[in-house]
Parts: sequence; C-alpha cells; structure tokens
Amino acid sequence: MFPEYDVVVVGAGHAGCEAAAAAANMGSKILLITMNMQTIAQMSCNPAMGGIAKGQIVREIDAMGGYSGIVSDLSMIQFRMLNRSKGPAMWSPRSQNDRMLFSLKWRELLEKTPNIDFYQDMVKGLLLLDNKVIGVKTNLGHEIKSKSVVLTNGTFLNGIIHVGEKNFGGGRMGERAASGITEQLTTIGFESDRLKTGTPPRVDGRSLDYSKMEEQPGDNEIAGFSFLQIVKPQLQKSCWITYTNQKVHDILKTGFDKSPMFTGRIGGVGPRYCPSIEDKINRFSEKERHQIFVEPEGWDTVEIYVNGFSTSLPEEVQYEALRNIPGFETAKMFRPGYAIEYDYFPPTQLNYSLETKLIDNLFFAGQINGTTGYEEAACQGLIAGINAHQKINSLEPLILKRNEAYIGVLIDDLISKGTNEPYRMFTSRAEFRTLLRQDNADLRLTEISYRLGLASQERMNLTLNKKQEVGRIKKLLDTALLEPEAINPFLEKTNSTPIAEKQKAQKILLRPEIELGELISKVPELQAHFAGFKKENIEQASIQIKYDVYIEKEKELVKKMILLEQLQIPENFDYKKIVSLGNEAREKLNKVKPRTLGQASRISGINPADVQILMVYMGR
Repeated sequence: MFPEYDVVVVGAGHAGCEAAAAAANMGSKILLITMNMQTIAQMSCNPAMGGIAKGQIVREIDAMGGYSGIVSDLSMIQFRMLNRSKGPAMWSPRSQNDRMLFSLKWRELLEKTPNIDFYQDMVKGLLLLDNKVIGVKTNLGHEIKSKSVVLTNGTFLNGIIHVGEKNFGGGRMGERAASGITEQLTTIGFESDRLKTGTPPRVDGRSLDYSKMEEQPGDNEIAGFSFLQIVKPQLQKSCWITYTNQKVHDILKTGFDKSPMFTGRIGGVGPRYCPSIEDKINRFSEKERHQIFVEPEGWDTVEIYVNGFSTSLPEEVQYEALRNIPGFETAKMFRPGYAIEYDYFPPTQLNYSLETKLIDNLFFAGQINGTTGYEEAACQGLIAGINAHQKINSLEPLILKRNEAYIGVLIDDLISKGTNEPYRMFTSRAEFRTLLRQDNADLRLTEISYRLGLASQERMNLTLNKKQEVGRIKKLLDTALLEPEAINPFLEKTNSTPIAEKQKAQKILLRPEIELGELISKVPELQAHFAGFKKENIEQASIQIKYDVYIEKEKELVKKMILLEQLQIPENFDYKKIVSLGNEAREKLNKVKPRTLGQASRISGINPADVQILMVYMGR
C-alpha cells in the first residue's frame, strides 16, 4: 500500500508542516501522517503569529523559503509592528489571524507542493534496525518504511486534559492523545519528562460590551511577514483590552481547592512567561488587576479568544469570574479553558541538526523538545526537515549559529542548556540581537537557504535587488550635500539644531530625531534622488547607517565568539579524567557532550573557570 519514503513526518502541526514542506521542496519524497486531516496547522491556542522575538523567527522562516510567513499574511485580520518606539533590534511583527483560514491556507500550500503524500492515522511506534530508524508503525497496523523520520507530536504524547477536578486523555480538546512512542523511546534509553500548557475560554463576541474596553486597532500600513509580494488585507479587525479586578480574583480563588495546579494533579511544569490566570493572582497577589486582550478568531465568526485568562479552574468558576470583567457582564461562554499535560524529551539528547544522538536519522521538532509557541515549533520543523533531507543524501547538516539567526539561538539554547519548563523565545536571549533584526532576515539567510536548494530563485533575486538598492541609497546619502536654506526649515520643525554650512545627508540622518523617510518627503532637493526606491529599502539603509557603530561592536563580539567555536572537542572526550573540574561540571559536560568550547561555555552550570581549565587541558 505504501512505497518507501525519504522522510516520514509524524504530526501536522506547525513543526510538522514546515518540516514536510522544507524536505519536499528540496526534493525528498514525504509522507505527512496526522491523526486528523481536518486540523492541519491548527492554531490550538491563540489565533496570532509573531510578537516579541517570535516575529523575527517567522521572518527568518520566510527568508529561508518556509511557509509560515506566507500563510500568516494570507490569513491576517490585523497587523502590528510592536516596539516601534524602541530601536529596530526590538521591532517585532505580529498578526492576528483568522484561525480557520490559517489552517486552510496551510493545507492548500502543502497540497500544491510536489513530493508530499498525506495519511490519516496514529503513529504508535518506530521501526528500528541497528540504532537506525527505518520507518513507523501505525495504529491501523501499517508498517511504513522510510529513510528518516521527523517526530513533531506537539501536546499529544500521553496528553491529559484538566478542567477543575475533571481530567481525561487528549492531545487537544476533542482529540485523543497518542501513545506508544514515549514508551518505546524510554525503553531504548531516551529520557522523557512532563510539561504543561493551557488555553483560555472562548466566548461569544455578540455578548460583549466593547464600549467598556480600550480599542486596539492595527497599523495603518501593513508590513507583513513575507519578503514575497503577498497581497495584504484592505481592512483590519480591532482587538480590545480590558482588565481583571479584585472581585474577579476573589471569585477565582474560590476554585483553588479544585484546581489541578494547586492540588498536585498536574505534575508537569507550566510556561513561566505565559502563566494561567490562577497562577498570576497567586504569584502576584499584590497586583490589583491583570490585562486581558480580547481577540477575534476570524473574519466570519463571533468567537473571541480571551488572551490572558488561561485557566484550568472548574467551568462554573471560570464563567462567574469572566462575567465580572468589564465588558463581559453578559458574556456567553463557547467553551471553557483547560490545561494539558504531555510528554517531552529533554533536548540535550539531540545534535545541532535536531537528529537524536541515540537513533540515526530520527529527528525531533517542536513541543516534543520542550518549546512552547507556534513560531518556535515551526522553525524547528524547518531545520529538522532540511537536515533530514541532508542526512539521507549524505550532505552536511544546516547548523545556524547564534550570530546568524534567532533560530540558531533557540536550537543552541535547547541543545546546550536543555529546558525543564516550556521554552519561549525573547529578544533578551539573543546576545547579537542588533544583527538579528526582523528587517534583515532575508539578507542574513536567503542565500544560505538558496545554496541548499530550498529558497527559490525568486527569493534570491529579491534579496540581491534589495542588497543592491540599499547600497545605492547609502551611496547617495554619502554624496548628497544639503544647503542650510534647504534643510533648516525641516530641522526647525523637528526641534533639531539648524546647520550653518552645507552637510552630507548621511550626517544629518545620524541625528536620533531624524527619520530618513520623513527627511526625503520634506526636503525637495532629496525627493528626486530617491524617487523609485522601495520604502522598505530606504528604511533598511537608514537602519544600517544609524546603527552602524552598534552593528560593528556586535561584529567584534561575534569574532571573539567564533574563536571559541573553532576550538573543537573530540566527540568521545572523557571529562572524568580532568580532576580539576568540579563534579557538577564533569557531569553536565558528559551529559551534553559539547562539540566546541563555545558550546561548553553556554551550558548551564559551566562557569568561565571551567572553560579555562578545558582550554589549558586541550593545550590552548
């Protein structure tokens, strides 16, 4: 019934979809197996993509030829560039999306991608031969052969859903859990553990009073995620903001004795940076209120996602508390919030390619590695799909460095440090974030992906054109001289010091209060010079000029980091023989088995003195 595939991808969430698309577009024959063909790329939690640091990841996925950015642009109902008041390293794109349209567009793109077959079934085990995966076993009794397997099981591995004192098996509300894989892998020698995540109630938007809330409209101009020219929506839907209060908190507290979080029924650790509402009022008892984002689920539905109110309290407590939030006095609840516990495998058991250390040609991506969030999952899927293709074709794996991409930061964090709580990306995790901006993801990554055979010629041409145009803009700014009478009226309006003699436009631009787009539009002498240039390329040139000093400083730090990364550690190095290392350091180094001294320096619990000892021991 089934031919032998190059790659079997287990799970069709965000990680699985990106893995299947990447490997297929590189030429591998793919089977994408999912328990439910109707929920491909489902937004299981909030109907949004991007946000702080996550938006940078979506831009990176798109720059490399992944589909998440395209799908986000095609299904968005609102777009905002967050942190515009800060420096460009902090700018983060975020879209509110039509939940059903998002899933539909993903499926359409996958079905139009050659080399992908689909099958609806549950994978309950792997086919193994001599520490190598050779296929999968399904619940219907099929043994499907493949050269490699990518596991992207999300929250389905032995998932348990909790609502108050009720709990039942499930990977998502209304969908059954998956079993068999964890049990097989732990028998082989893999370490597994449990994590927890949650979701808020959904309510009927017709039953809300928006006059009691703050409106949060989208940006006037939609930048979007994809570097391709995707048509953006002409209209946008607003989100809304309201707040909890002391009465809401008091009602929620009445359910604490039935909360699975506080009674010990949930053993998994939850996401620290996205806590449930009961966790918030318990941990931050001094706060009188917490922000609630009221987010529409799509263009043609009244369903509302109550962001900030994730909970697993009993339904009646959820309902009563909700109706005491301003604007929610007559709210009708479509479905309650719930928590879900699931298996994951600490990611220190992986190589940088996301291939497991114990089993050849077996790759893990997404929540199975302890991450949380669509974006974090999608980028792992992309890398796992690329590297599954590379491995079976005896090609070098793609390993992005910390100075090349947020994706590189995420994978290095997981491999080097592991995680015992759901991992979420933040700009603060990236020490080179001035280099890793959302605006230059294509300049950083498209050529790398193009050389691998993933990014298309169209993407490569767009990137080369951007690079050339930005270079011409910078050259013009360096040569254009502005007379005082031409520029001073504009400078006075912007409360900037007038000039007494002519100056280069580039020098004027270095003033923090001056924006290049506004300078061009308000100074007639410049308008003719810059006619025909794309707005995003003008902005790119401006960023490169304004932040040149900071960019160069980070490049110097990168050079120092590369020196440590070049100091290779033998694969089977025995740390136990270095008696000057402490027991904890030896234990952690033996567990992670870092490939370089740079990686060793980033392992939790390894201090600079330990790295110095390693350097001395290795004759450095």
